[in-house]
Amino acid sequence: MTETRKRAPGMTPDQRRDMIVRAALPLVAELGAAVTTGKIARAAGIGEATVFRVFADKDELLRACLTQAFDPEHVLAEIADIPLGQPLADRLTEAAESMRAYMERMGALIGAIGATRRPAPDDDRPHPGADRDAAMARTVEALAGLFEPERDSLRLTPEEAAELFLRLTFTRPAPEGVHALDLPRTIDAFLNGAVERGSA
Repeated sequence: MTETRKRAPGMTPDQRRDMIVRAALPLVAELGAAVTTGKIARAAGIGEATVFRVFADKDELLRACLTQAFDPEHVLAEIADIPLGQPLADRLTEAAESMRAYMERMGALIGAIGATRRPAPDDDRPHPGADRDAAMARTVEALAGLFEPERDSLRLTPEEAAELFLRLTFTRPAPEGVHALDLPRTIDAFLNGAVERGSA
């Protein structure tokens, strides 16, 4: 008895692109540019020909994966969902964990593609990081919302506190062999200072 592949459900081209990219992302993160469109199609539960109805070639699909990896919408939504009724340190910890996971996913994908083969340049499409400044501004705005309940007790504006928090929390990693502060200690030092109270 021969196995018949299910026909892909009716979708708009944009919906189908999104569905294929979601299926491709974990495979690209694991295999980089060496992943085959056949493997991606199987993960998406569609025929390989369907991939090429919405993507001109594999390079275009890889670029779409990079664009998705740079998209901050998911992490911004997570930050917006953090309850403002919990202590500020807890709010900041949740936000930092969400941003760290986002950056790790992005780094894994870029690293996997870079270790195999980078997509060919395409002058008609912007680089995925072209809107980095806009994304950073939106991230600062989202973080500022976490500081808003403490506005009257802050020495900085919520926006300034958010900018400083982002810079302190997500700078370059510590070199190998150098002790790196864990997230709770980093946030405690950010909120309460590095000097013991009463010390010079």
